[in-house]
Amino acid sequence: MNEWFDKIPVEEMIEWRRHIHQNPELSFKEYNTAAYVKEKLRSFGQIEIAEPTETSVLGILKGDFGGKTILLRADMDALPMQEESGLPYQSVVANAAHTCGHDTHTAMLLAAAKVLSGMKHQLHGTVKFIFQHAEEVNPGGAKSIVDSGLIDDVDAVIGLHIISNLDAGSINVHTEGPATTAADGFFLNIQGKGSHGSMPQKGIDPIIVGVQMINEFQTVISRYATPGEMAVLTVGEFKAGEAPNIISDKAYMSASVRTVNEETRQRIAQRIKDIVDKTCQIYGASYDLDYQFSYPSVINDKNLSELVMKSAKEVLGAEMVREVPIISASEDFAYYRQIAPISFVQLGGGTAADGCGFANHHPKFMIKEDSLISGVKTEVQSVLNFLK
Repeated sequence: MNEWFDKIPVEEMIEWRRHIHQNPELSFKEYNTAAYVKEKLRSFGQIEIAEPTETSVLGILKGDFGGKTILLRADMDALPMQEESGLPYQSVVANAAHTCGHDTHTAMLLAAAKVLSGMKHQLHGTVKFIFQHAEEVNPGGAKSIVDSGLIDDVDAVIGLHIISNLDAGSINVHTEGPATTAADGFFLNIQGKGSHGSMPQKGIDPIIVGVQMINEFQTVISRYATPGEMAVLTVGEFKAGEAPNIISDKAYMSASVRTVNEETRQRIAQRIKDIVDKTCQIYGASYDLDYQFSYPSVINDKNLSELVMKSAKEVLGAEMVREVPIISASEDFAYYRQIAPISFVQLGGGTAADGCGFANHHPKFMIKEDSLISGVKTEVQSVLNFLK
């Protein structure tokens, strides 16, 4: 066993996690959480503190020897929903809950920072710890942290995310290429012309216009994405009309678009815009289209991801480390690739057999707290191997 295993502050980490879990803060409002993180980092000693933004915290640990710089990332924001887990440390804040596991990310990174601060004399390089705000809301917090310039010297970035429905304590990595999808979407108002249902010739029916668009959207993926490449277009909202004998004057729809290839992403966006424009022209309607590009795809670096997997096997055993396919989630962790190679790692939080069967973002989301130890071990060992 590595001698530093005994230095992992397991009980404190659980205490930190439960405190943050019980007192969640929404995106861009993580003031108390950031203050709590700074307090803990100061108590460890050896770690300098910087503030890239109002509600994010950067810890800097300089080893006794020169070398490369690695960044470990945890996000801190909660979701705007009511928790229904029934846990004794359930959220006490109305309509705010850590149902995505960011509380665990923060606690694990604090624990890793405490362990590594005690190993300063062994480190050949610098470790930076970014406690990031606002992952859940576009444009996200990662981009502003990258733009701050405080992490320009970083040579690699590792981000760890807990996922329910994966074996507790397992490390799961998509080694090379897109690990997540880009998640975009659009919001569309169609302006027609209202009329009585008995006089359709006097109106412009926005429902007909919208239905024609939706039919055309079905060709976008089949004809504008490369076969075999992940791409999804879902119209999730379509609203119009209030009575059976009235032709409405307006309709509204919204949709999500997920892609992994940037060229395909742009091509699909343009095709959607063309369909909206041309269909409205044909029927004489007008429109207001808000097409929003959100987080790009997370592109994992092969060498860094293999280092993480090797490190995890060293501290957890090969049976707890798996190569996994791309997931159709999205993450603003993707922006860190602008400064250095990145690796996005999934930590198993427990399956239904562990009482943890509810997915991330579910009001009854739960994880096995023992799994956090695997996360800390993987983070610390990855740092040690990277800085060798």
